[in-house]
Amino acid sequence: MHSSDVAILKGAAMPTAVVGALAVVLGGIFAGSKGALGALIGALLVVIFFTIGQGVLSYILRTNAEMATTFALALYLVKIGVLFGFLILFQDTTAFNTKVFALTVLACTLVWTTAEVMVFSRQKVLYVEPGSGPGSGPGSGPGREPAERQS
Repeated sequence: MHSSDVAILKGAAMPTAVVGALAVVLGGIFAGSKGALGALIGALLVVIFFTIGQGVLSYILRTNAEMATTFALALYLVKIGVLFGFLILFQDTTAFNTKVFALTVLACTLVWTTAEVMVFSRQKVLYVEPGSGPGSGPGSGPGREPAERQS
């Protein structure tokens, strides 16, 4: 992973972990141990799943940058769809409080997405590699035209 990928991952995972920890405490206070367990499972699910998604997106950006937007949107829809599937899968469980679980998944997803956008918007991502344009070959410098144009 590049340093920008790590910055995005840290910038999104840290606030999400804080919100997840807060949800565990609040779940424990308002819904007992089953509420705390539901919040813990929900927070871990979001952090793990979105970290994997960030890794996949990072790989796609390195290998096929032209399709980055398409893959990013598709990946986001898949992440939301799978999280919705987990909500449906666990809706009737008695092992933990499903309402706390669902609210934690929702809160952590919103925090992750918001933090990811904020970190990405503050980064200076080069979309043109320095030195790859015309006149970047040997012998070219400021004020000199590329060899093809000299007459």
